[in-house]
Amino acid sequence: MPFIPHTEKDTREMLQTIGADSIADLFDEIPRELMIDELRHVPDAMSEMEISRLMRQRAKMDGSPMCFIGAGAYEHHIPTAVWDIATRGEFYSAYTPYQAEASQGTLQTIYEYQTMITELTGLDVSNASLYDGASALAEASLMAVRTNRRVKTGRILLAPGVNPVYEQVAAAIAGAQGLTFERLPMDVASGNIDFEQLPDGREPVAVVLQQPSFAGTLDDVDKLTDWAHAEGALVVSIVNPTSLALLKPPGQWGEQGADIACGEGQPLGVPMSSGGPYFGFMTCKQKHVRQMPGRIVGRTTDLDGNPGFALTLQAREQHIRRSKATSNICTNQGLMVTAATIYMSLLGYQGLVNIANASHANTASLVDGLCAIDGIGRLYSGPFFHEAALQLDRPVAPLLDALAERDILGGFDLTSYAGTDALLVCATETKTAADIETCIAAFADIMARSGLKSA
Repeated sequence: MPFIPHTEKDTREMLQTIGADSIADLFDEIPRELMIDELRHVPDAMSEMEISRLMRQRAKMDGSPMCFIGAGAYEHHIPTAVWDIATRGEFYSAYTPYQAEASQGTLQTIYEYQTMITELTGLDVSNASLYDGASALAEASLMAVRTNRRVKTGRILLAPGVNPVYEQVAAAIAGAQGLTFERLPMDVASGNIDFEQLPDGREPVAVVLQQPSFAGTLDDVDKLTDWAHAEGALVVSIVNPTSLALLKPPGQWGEQGADIACGEGQPLGVPMSSGGPYFGFMTCKQKHVRQMPGRIVGRTTDLDGNPGFALTLQAREQHIRRSKATSNICTNQGLMVTAATIYMSLLGYQGLVNIANASHANTASLVDGLCAIDGIGRLYSGPFFHEAALQLDRPVAPLLDALAERDILGGFDLTSYAGTDALLVCATETKTAADIETCIAAFADIMARSGLKSA
């Protein structure tokens, strides 16, 4: 129980000073019909020992199934040292570095993170992180509007492979500011952009391309980047940081490179944790840096020539004139970023390459084994990184339920996205050959027993 320092006498005196009869008067702007007398359906209070037992019981209910789900959150091995270091007091309790002279350790950690993220994405500048990948897309879209002022349409064109949840979040955040999000046409064979059907006359502010796509495919990023720039649009890239150990970074897409890169940082040492907390990252070209949201940490020297770190490009509007601010992000997922920095430092470039290669090889083995089963095949042609979409001859949900009964999370139901019975599967470096064989055998057995074929 937190210590509450105010006595009843203190409370009465404060209320008298401001001319209120009761604490309830402080909330008189709330309509009476929205107020309740009691908290219904809330269980009685429990002791610390009872709460601890309950939480242990709830934790056991999660079990420890084999996970072959991707779709934006990925199960990677996290070295023990990552969170042993990140949860030390000096990291775990560090707060926003308002006073640079007293926050050198926090600022240096963020600076090192920014350096690593720019190296991964091939762009010039990184901010100090965002809330998650979805809100990072919203911020990137707003940044594109501020940067590309020659285009007044507010129209953001999304490649077909952009995560639909990211689109929903971006529309919720940025839609109220006049931005509209429209999908580019998809080639049904490859799952990627249909370049033969690209629209004319849309005057987009920005074009958003996700690589790898939500369905795991790899698009022609060079061709789309050049098309977008020819249309007068900025290019916003959504990328999986692990994939950048193998794939061309956004800064090298096309003739000029992407303008902004963003994405979800969870694969970099952050556990899946039932959905969060995660963190978003964002990098951009140097010429766009003044429109970048959030904080940026820079390295400098003091009057004596000693190196130091400070927040840079912090406009006063960020703090006192919200309507004029480039961003109202007043914090970030600092602890997650600390873990990601430690994770990347421990693994190094070759470690990330090894993880990316192992993840691709495991997914390829899983896909080959599943496609050998009658009723399962590839949904889209072409290469993939560590996720692939499969087409099934029956509804996906009952199959996933049956797999879950065997402690296997068999993938992500892609049916609503693909418009047909489809499943997205992922196998990271955490899966052994035996795990993959177990998963394939379970699929084969359930498929053989099931008569739930599509009409």
